[in-house]
Amino acid sequence: METELSLELEALRAAGLYRETRLVEGAQGPRVELDGRELLCLCSNDYLGLAAHPAVREAAREAIARYGWGSGASRLVSGTMRLHRELEEALASFKRAEAALLFPSGYAANVGTIAALAGAGDTVILDKLDHASIVDGARLSGASVRVYPHGGVAKLARLLAAGRSSRRTIVATDSLFSMDGDLAPLREIAAAARRYDAWLMVDEAHATGVLGPDGRGGAELQGVEEAVEISMGTLSKALGGIGGFVAGSAALVDFLRHRARSFVYTTAPPTAACAAALAALRIVREQPHLRRDVLARAGRLREGLAALGFDTMGSAFQIVPVRVGEAEAAARISRELLLGGILAPAIRPPTVPKGSSRIRLSVTAAHTDADIDRVIEAFRVIAGEGSGRAGV
Repeated sequence: METELSLELEALRAAGLYRETRLVEGAQGPRVELDGRELLCLCSNDYLGLAAHPAVREAAREAIARYGWGSGASRLVSGTMRLHRELEEALASFKRAEAALLFPSGYAANVGTIAALAGAGDTVILDKLDHASIVDGARLSGASVRVYPHGGVAKLARLLAAGRSSRRTIVATDSLFSMDGDLAPLREIAAAARRYDAWLMVDEAHATGVLGPDGRGGAELQGVEEAVEISMGTLSKALGGIGGFVAGSAALVDFLRHRARSFVYTTAPPTAACAAALAALRIVREQPHLRRDVLARAGRLREGLAALGFDTMGSAFQIVPVRVGEAEAAARISRELLLGGILAPAIRPPTVPKGSSRIRLSVTAAHTDADIDRVIEAFRVIAGEGSGRAGV
């Protein structure tokens, strides 16, 4: 076994695809400590800067003092505690849904939900760039899986028409795509799903807390919340914690409580995580300026990069990808940024398609205009060296 695995690992190294974890010291924030150096962090999903917010920390501390750390059992045994219920009720209210169900992670929410709702005789239709958790859930379900080109509503409609004989059809899409920073055309997707009586599932992981007037996500932004039967979100990005959830009808949540294996067969999340999420959710509701701040700074970064000739791939929100192309070139730019005190890892296959490696810059509300200008200046130097412009 060791020989075979070692050979595969060497192949990854040769292709510039070998990955390593980096040990970050201290709390998450706009600056982190790595190998004894303070770095400007442009790779965190902590979009609103809540991961280390004092109110969030205090809520977690109080919950540990009252409830201890672990939940001790699965939700259906003895692991459901008051804070689990309170968080689910708060999430349902926030999403204007009848009910919500908490999962250990966003990955678990997607995999468990799709695999519970679809099976043999059903069809699940995916955007080509959907998150791996959506893809894995569809594959595990045993349903027929069909894929349309990224944002390709015309192809989606043809797949829906061809799948009319299916017992059940689910269209599942990211809202804000994590590696491209663009938004799914949810109005058109919802119209196509409605025309063919398909259920629509939207993954709002990267949009929750950031997009829409009240931060409910891409469906709110595009005015199609009522057309989304299954709304998934996470607590691990703009809300700064850990966990995932699904919001929808009471019948949907009750069904998932019985059939979603990633809910049934796992220990309940710690109550401290629930308390922290409740505190973060209150901040999202009470401080809308955080959404305005993060999007304004992302716009400043995007404009600066575009002026230097970099391809930001049509992104429009807090995720600003810089397309490079080959994996090794992206890794080289990441190293140059690191030397300049900026942490922005290269995104390479299999996370993104071959030939589309990039630097994915994540802006947060905790970044300042001066931070953004520093990043632009670093890319100005790279552009002068000819190692990162679009097409190079």
